[in-house]
Amino acid sequence: MKILVTGGAGFIGSAVVRQAVAERHEVVNLDALTYAANLESLAVVAVSPLYTFEKADIRDRPALDRIFATHRPDAVMHLAAESHVDRSIDGPGLFIETNVTGTFNLLEAARAHWQDVGRPEGFRFHHISTDEVYGSLGPTGKFTEDTPYDPRSPYSASKAASDHLVRAWAETYGLPVVLSNCSNNYGPFHFPEKLIPVVILNALHSQPIPVYGAGRNVRDWLYVEDHADALLTVLQDGALGRSYNIGGNNERANIDLVRDLCAILDRLRPDAAPHGDLITFVADRPGHDLRYAIDASRIRDELGWQPSVTLQEGLERTVRWYLENEDWWRPLLSRDGVGTRLGIGS
Repeated sequence: MKILVTGGAGFIGSAVVRQAVAERHEVVNLDALTYAANLESLAVVAVSPLYTFEKADIRDRPALDRIFATHRPDAVMHLAAESHVDRSIDGPGLFIETNVTGTFNLLEAARAHWQDVGRPEGFRFHHISTDEVYGSLGPTGKFTEDTPYDPRSPYSASKAASDHLVRAWAETYGLPVVLSNCSNNYGPFHFPEKLIPVVILNALHSQPIPVYGAGRNVRDWLYVEDHADALLTVLQDGALGRSYNIGGNNERANIDLVRDLCAILDRLRPDAAPHGDLITFVADRPGHDLRYAIDASRIRDELGWQPSVTLQEGLERTVRWYLENEDWWRPLLSRDGVGTRLGIGS
């Protein structure tokens, strides 16, 4: 199968590209190489004859048409998106342009290609989204695929809009689509502005470790390589028009997660004082959802997929990877916004 992956130089996208090439799929990686992208994350596949890179922006319709005409993919995996909630609070316009207008452009380019090649039954447009479109949970309950949408941030609203566009293109034009909504990802090659890499890198530099509010916000954590495996499973085996929630079955309050990471660092890279002493509580960001939790029973029951990496195992792997790959993360520390407080509101 030849797969066009948008955003393949990003965190989740690069994991998908590496996994797809390992499974002997041809991959065309379409990425605009914005601040969070890094082609170094794809060094292991860069010389493979199965891999091709196209620098392009999903907001650029003529570029999309050219890429579809040149490569004639059998499937699309759409991961390209602005994804950092804090940045969406500071600058929502880019999230609308990329996540909404960009998805519209990609849908139209994919539809034109699909029609041009005779509407093959095997073609798939897989739209990858987030559990944040569902809003916030109380202390109990989980998000299912039937949970009403209730986005609370510019980021989640833009992703909710893109989900609706994909479903509309399936209903109106018959475009063969599948969708998935995932919980928080973590693991190697994570851009150093998200919680887990921030904790690791601040601890290594003996800098304060910022925790929003009281740290009681709860997330379900999904190891990124598990997620890549799930996404390829949905692409190949998911029912047309169906959506699948993908979670790690690993709920953890932020403060407990941070303390777990500090304990691992105390063991692997001990310092004069415990790394937990660096934890600093900071003002919460506006609209910070209290709890996310995924009910992933549909993908388990229908497609036979479930996560293989426990949270403790995944955190250990992640910390070890950052300790062993300074040459990957150090150049990223100078990129726009890294190490500064974002999303504090006006």
